[in-house]
Amino acid sequence: MRALTDIFAEHQQSLEEQWQQGAEADTERLRIALRHYRAFFNRLLAG
Repeated sequence: MRALTDIFAEHQQSLEEQWQQGAEADTERLRIALRHYRAFFNRLLAG
């Protein structure tokens, strides 16, 4: 579980860095982040 939270923290930090630099978030990176969040919550709810 700790590894998953670390991965999500890295994704979040990367996206926030893009936004702070004035760059728009790449839609592909957003799509991948959403897929990871969905997989995480599916695992969490499964047990």
